[in-house]
Amino acid sequence: MHAPDGRPKLLVGLVGAGIQRSLTPAMQEAEAAAQGLRLHYQLIDLDTTRQGVEALPMLLGAARTMGFAGLNITYPCKQAVLPLLDELSDEARAMGAVNTVVLAGGKAIGHNTDGSGWRWGLERTLPAADLSRVVLLGAGGAGSAIAHAVLRMQAQALVIVDADPARAAEAAERLNVLYPGCRASHAATAAAALAAGGGATGLIHATPTGMDKLPGLPLDAALLRPQLWVSEIVYFPLQTALLKAARAAGCTVCDGGTMAVGQAVGAFRLFTGREPDVQRMDAHFRSMVAQRTS
Repeated sequence: MHAPDGRPKLLVGLVGAGIQRSLTPAMQEAEAAAQGLRLHYQLIDLDTTRQGVEALPMLLGAARTMGFAGLNITYPCKQAVLPLLDELSDEARAMGAVNTVVLAGGKAIGHNTDGSGWRWGLERTLPAADLSRVVLLGAGGAGSAIAHAVLRMQAQALVIVDADPARAAEAAERLNVLYPGCRASHAATAAAALAAGGGATGLIHATPTGMDKLPGLPLDAALLRPQLWVSEIVYFPLQTALLKAARAAGCTVCDGGTMAVGQAVGAFRLFTGREPDVQRMDAHFRSMVAQRTS
């Protein structure tokens, strides 16, 4: 599809609930424009249309009919979309969740850029992060994707903590089936996880705690120590209470914006087949966050 001025034109969108504050549309459209593409990014908010996951077959069919290049998928649709797709990437299949669907050649192909996006952010910000023993707080969608990424990075041990201990146990069990060495385990509390095995080297926070609408710390700040690196996924605000406490304790940190940009970078590649300018996308994202929080 081409625009009247001859430039390639792409239609993409985001399907999910409560997505009006998403910065993904602006990131994708701005990077496309910088590369001479005309890209329109449509929000398809299930809260606005008063629909649920039962609308996915219709929405996916409509996207095919209208010539969309692809769709980003977020809560609560990342698992529900699976049976509607023709193919899955290895990463999406392993995670059992999709956050990006590419529509091409008559097929809908599911991918997951959450884990790779988090990994991109950590390696860019903390390239020397010690992965000997990593504690993950949160076994939900984002936490699950990150868990896979951590083990693919050859972490020696991953300890999962969740408000639902059964979910943490199930996550560890699934991971140990997929990855060699039985490196995943679970603990009942953050304190137990951080102390076990001689002490953790890294802490990843993958719960909503610390967001503007859910302020606070996900653990006792006294548990933080200089030997820990801390990775956050919350980015509204960018400087969460956890990151402030971690810096005060002498930890090196990676903010949640890096994962937000990293997953968008991966989706841009999939939608356009082009290599994005990651520094430009990161700078644009941070300027938007600063404007919203000023």
